[in-house]
Amino acid sequence: MSLPTAEIQPGMHFHVYVFIHMAKDQDSKVKLDSSYFFQDDKKRRVFVLHGLGGSGKTQIALKFLEETSDEFTRHFFVNASSSEALNNSFMNIAISQGFGRTAEAGVEWLISEHKEWTLLFDNADDPKMKLWPFFPKCIHGNIIIASRNPQLAAYSPDAHCQVGDLDEVDAIGLLLARAVKNHTDENHKLAMAIVQELSCLPLAIVQAGAYIAKFKSLVNYLSIYRQNKQDLLRQRPDQAHDNYEWTVYTTWQISFEKLSPVAAHFLQFCALLHHSSIPESIFANATKWILNNEGNETESMQEAREFLQNFVSNLGDWQEQHLRNIVAEIEEYSLLESDETSRTLSMHPLVHLWCSVSLPDQVRKRACMANILGMAIDLSPDAYLERIRMCAHVNMLVPDFTTVNSQFWNQYALTCLDGGKFEQAKRLYELNLKRQRELLGEDHLDTLVAMANLAATYWQLGQYKEAELLELSVLQQRQKLLGDDHPETLLAMGNLADTYREQGRYKEAEPLELSVLQQRQKLLGDDHPDTLKAMRNLAATYGQLGRYKEAEALQLPVLQQRQKILGDDHPDTLSAMANLAATYWRLGRYKEAEPLELSVLQQRQKLLGDDHPETLLAMGNLADTYREQGWYKEAELLELSVLQQRQKLLGDDHPETLLAMGNLAGTYREQGRYKEAEPLELSVLQQRQKILGDDHPDTLSAMRNLAVTYWQLGQYREAEALQLSVLEQCQKILGDDHPDTLSAMADLAATYWRLGRYKEAEPLELSVLQQRQKLLGDDHPDTLLAMGNLAMTLQSTGRHHAAENLQLRVVAKRREVLGADHPGTLQAIKDLKDIQNVLAMAKNPEHTNVKRLSKLFARLKFPCSQK
Repeated sequence: MSLPTAEIQPGMHFHVYVFIHMAKDQDSKVKLDSSYFFQDDKKRRVFVLHGLGGSGKTQIALKFLEETSDEFTRHFFVNASSSEALNNSFMNIAISQGFGRTAEAGVEWLISEHKEWTLLFDNADDPKMKLWPFFPKCIHGNIIIASRNPQLAAYSPDAHCQVGDLDEVDAIGLLLARAVKNHTDENHKLAMAIVQELSCLPLAIVQAGAYIAKFKSLVNYLSIYRQNKQDLLRQRPDQAHDNYEWTVYTTWQISFEKLSPVAAHFLQFCALLHHSSIPESIFANATKWILNNEGNETESMQEAREFLQNFVSNLGDWQEQHLRNIVAEIEEYSLLESDETSRTLSMHPLVHLWCSVSLPDQVRKRACMANILGMAIDLSPDAYLERIRMCAHVNMLVPDFTTVNSQFWNQYALTCLDGGKFEQAKRLYELNLKRQRELLGEDHLDTLVAMANLAATYWQLGQYKEAELLELSVLQQRQKLLGDDHPETLLAMGNLADTYREQGRYKEAEPLELSVLQQRQKLLGDDHPDTLKAMRNLAATYGQLGRYKEAEALQLPVLQQRQKILGDDHPDTLSAMANLAATYWRLGRYKEAEPLELSVLQQRQKLLGDDHPETLLAMGNLADTYREQGWYKEAELLELSVLQQRQKLLGDDHPETLLAMGNLAGTYREQGRYKEAEPLELSVLQQRQKILGDDHPDTLSAMRNLAVTYWQLGQYREAEALQLSVLEQCQKILGDDHPDTLSAMADLAATYWRLGRYKEAEPLELSVLQQRQKLLGDDHPDTLLAMGNLAMTLQSTGRHHAAENLQLRVVAKRREVLGADHPGTLQAIKDLKDIQNVLAMAKNPEHTNVKRLSKLFARLKFPCSQK
């Protein structure tokens, strides 16, 4: 900015973007309080405003001087953009006061003027510029400095402030004012979307408002902006409201041109990544990689090597201070911010956009940065969280993964796999396996690793048959080459067991997992991470086989050891916590499951983000627990979120998406919203039949859930047909005493009961009760449900006292286990009252009402969860 005269006369009007206050208050605004400049301690006041170009530093200062014109005798504007401009500004002060015609005379006049004058040093952006010689050597007067360079805060350590973006309310007000639009609800809504897109940067908002005012385009501006960002952010309004000469883009371009070549390249490379949380470790790891790797290289690899040499010391090792110097140089112009705690870098979103779109030869630069990032990705298991944090940068940098340098296929594939981008990982692992087979042959150990990686990706995509074929081959080759007890052989065995388990082949998974556990305990000890993984996997199979007590006995020590070794927030600790919570859930111990699941969800949201598959799994598990406690609204909100994210990330027919759809349908059903549940369940069933086949456990589960909904809708014949099929398949695949078989048996009995076929229902219900007592114990909710169902059947066949005795036990146990207010407890109490009413009627037959009696048998609830 430049003004025609040095002195700012009282009463002169300077249009400002918005009045922001200096010093941070609770609303995160900047508060400039004139009382700071009038403290009675005979000391000159200096305040520094620093921040990104276009953030409104000068306008804030000018507005403050305008509003305090009665409190200060004189205001002087000092152009601090260069030494020549500084000298001219102070020379003008001397001339205007008749005190001489030199800069020194201007400084001397300020010393002699024992009143509360104010100097505004503006555009003090050049880091080499020394302002101190121009500060009058006196204890009176006031100085305000506006600069992009945060280092100038050293001039006033106790009185400085970073000027950032406006808050949303002020940004909306500024946009509507500049656009000359009224504050209607509709305009407010449109303006909100625009200022969010512009990240609430004042100068960008001013330019947008001017465009809208000129072309009357508030309704269409957002779509116009998204198609023409570069042009719009370069345009200066025809009717400017101030003397600010630069547009959004030019103000940053001028700063950029002052950077050294290496700093400019560094900023451009950062602009190819996500704008926030750029780990400094990218450049450290990549530099260390090039120091340890030599060989024939592509042009982009050579360019990466040359750039990374900027971080190598004279002794030939990584030199962090070189990075610190480059970052500090860029920070002097507020084009980059560093976080000391997290050791990350960030760019303002609009600076990021400007820098990335103005990048020359972007294809070549992107290839170079892709190599640098590939060098930086650590493949070790301990670097899991670091790879997760890289995901946003990988997604921004590499639009087409087939263009990635083949040296780094594994690095990018594993990052995608950890980040839930399974299709991208699959493509890279397929390419890598093809290359390894061609170069090394089918049975080379590196080829087997590539095969195992691709199998793991198929597994994550629910393509278990494809995974199984690869895993069988890997296991057989490793047994042949390495022996049965080699760690890599045991890993292959465990992976194959995982795939068997996911296909419902628990009896095939169990012996493999037991063998892996025993070998790892023998070779590595009980508390080695690989032993704990084996213990976890066997526990998962026990859970699927309904052997919950055996699962719990394994899961508790796994969790305790992981907390001890890895800490409470490590991903493996969280998985152990989730597994134990799932077992508590199956045992009906919801109050113990809930705090574990809530902790897992919160930690995963913090570490992985809201849309990571592991976060969504935790969200779904917590929703299941809410549902089982009768908290249906809380469950529904979580399940809707899970379903929407899985559809977005994985597609409509992925197994995890279908599971989310089925769970939401289950919550609808629990609320009596059967018409909403039915289409979801039908879709789940059809997709599972198509993808998994008719006899897969997940297909049978979907069939069973749809049958439950048919039952609730009174479509008993449709329910019976499905339930007979489910029961036959469960008995065939899982055996007569598996929990899923027992649930299928209970469902069919309920339908027989509803159809009045009590003689067929009773033996099924008795068998279910006896098996659940044996497997789950007398207190388990499913055992109590079986007991209640049998009581209703006894009641229906005239054995009222036997029914009452059973139902009394159900009520007592549900109160004890679930609580007095749980829907299941309330239902049991209601059923007990019905039975007792029938007994009372039987004692007074003359008062018996046949219609009333028939209504007492209108309810029967049975389990439908897909935990």
